Amino acid sequence: MIQPRPSAIAILAASAIAAASFTSCKEQADNKLVILHTNDTHSQIEPGRDGLGGVMRRKAVIDSVRAAEKNVMVVDAGDAVQGTLYFYLYGGAVEQEVMNILGVDTRILGNHEFDNGIDSLASVLKLSQAEKLASNYKLDNTPLKGMFKPYSIKEFGGKRIGFIGLNLDPDGIISKGNYDGLEFAPIIASANLLAEKLKTDDKVDAVIALTHIGYNPSPLVGDSALAANSRNIDIIIGGHSHDTIDPATAKGATRSRMTNLDGKEVLVVQAGKAGRKLGKIEINLDSLGLGGRPKYELINIDSRYDGYNDPALSSAIGKYSAGVDSLMHLWVGSTDKKLDADNMELLNFFSDYIYDRGKELTGKVDLAIANKGGLRDGLPQGKFSKGHIINMVPFRNYITVIDVKGSDLRGVFDVMAKTDGNGISHNVEAVYDTIGGRPEYHATSVLINGKPIDDSKTYRVATIDYLANGGDYMKGLARGAKVAVSPNAVFDDLLYYFTEGKGKDMPLKGSPENRWSILKH
Repeated sequence: MIQPRPSAIAILAASAIAAASFTSCKEQADNKLVILHTNDTHSQIEPGRDGLGGVMRRKAVIDSVRAAEKNVMVVDAGDAVQGTLYFYLYGGAVEQEVMNILGVDTRILGNHEFDNGIDSLASVLKLSQAEKLASNYKLDNTPLKGMFKPYSIKEFGGKRIGFIGLNLDPDGIISKGNYDGLEFAPIIASANLLAEKLKTDDKVDAVIALTHIGYNPSPLVGDSALAANSRNIDIIIGGHSHDTIDPATAKGATRSRMTNLDGKEVLVVQAGKAGRKLGKIEINLDSLGLGGRPKYELINIDSRYDGYNDPALSSAIGKYSAGVDSLMHLWVGSTDKKLDADNMELLNFFSDYIYDRGKELTGKVDLAIANKGGLRDGLPQGKFSKGHIINMVPFRNYITVIDVKGSDLRGVFDVMAKTDGNGISHNVEAVYDTIGGRPEYHATSVLINGKPIDDSKTYRVATIDYLANGGDYMKGLARGAKVAVSPNAVFDDLLYYFTEGKGKDMPLKGSPENRWSILKH
């Protein structure tokens, strides 16, 4: 049984925490289980530029709940790393230490856990004290052998709860070579087989699935498809797609309550990204199997909790923060406006930069393609630093130029239509079709320099190596012939652009228009 941390009681005197709707009176009811969950925190150790998140604030909430409740678990649904200078500088060690101090009980892998390769992942996971689950990844032929369980069973108040961990197919989303030896088993089949075993053979009262497959990544299998096509799974705690499923909203209430193959309700939750929110599930153990509904809420991790300081956590962060701070004060450029990660001007600038850099490498480029997911943070208005640039493009990607057949390029645009388009250079216009508000997964029109794609022609494409190798399911690019690769990672290229190259003393400027449009019916 998971026990509360005795030290947590001390923080209940803080008025900021008392104001957050938690009770300071220890509830001794053995028939309640509280599960606190995170996903896709992406190395966001400190509050983000929007003022939300931060692990110290999260510790305050977790400790207050542990002090108030008898049975508490903290779980994480993957992608705890990658996205800030903490991962860039320290390779995942910070995140493991922080999760240990937060008291994460159970966790699963995300795709970004593999960003530095499976050998590096195995090394940093040796620091993790949490129980690790992987139900549809066979890891016996990898350095991760022996670190993960296919499932676990925990007992609270005389009730047995089974936990499983489900992950996405690495092919097309994790860089080739970063998961050597890993064997993937289909998500739904694996989940149903194991959930049935847990309920039939192990006599558990409920099954909870921790997943990193996304909520609705159609046509791929996500949490919504898992819930609808499952039996014996009672709760799905998800990650990967950065969905904020807020039951306090009409949309969130609908998305969080789904029906399985037997007509039974499945609670499906996900808490956004970057640690801005913490999910809280309350389960009445007496009602398990009797149609009882777990309670669910999302807790905003904000400035209400700034009055709390955990010495162990503060010391752990302090060991690493000086390196981060130094990069955040090395000024390299400026913008005339604040640019968020999803800002069209920023995406267009990045796409056009890849286009120009590709021309410098090879003399000629027909177009450039950038993935929206490659931009993980925006830039502040005014001066920005080396740290801001690395936070914006934290992945160790390299600008790559490839020759691609027109027929393969057309397929790539169909793939990009699934996500409402990706970054494309200024000389490209794309139109995609939708039905019922969802993309129909094909581009109806693509014009390059005003001309449609010729299937028989070969196009020279500037992109990043992750996409050139078929990442983000752009397998058409992987069939292209590589012409040139930049010797420097993208963030180093950009830093040169602003500090010593043609971008010196120039403000960052991108076009504001969306180069993708939806076909009007």
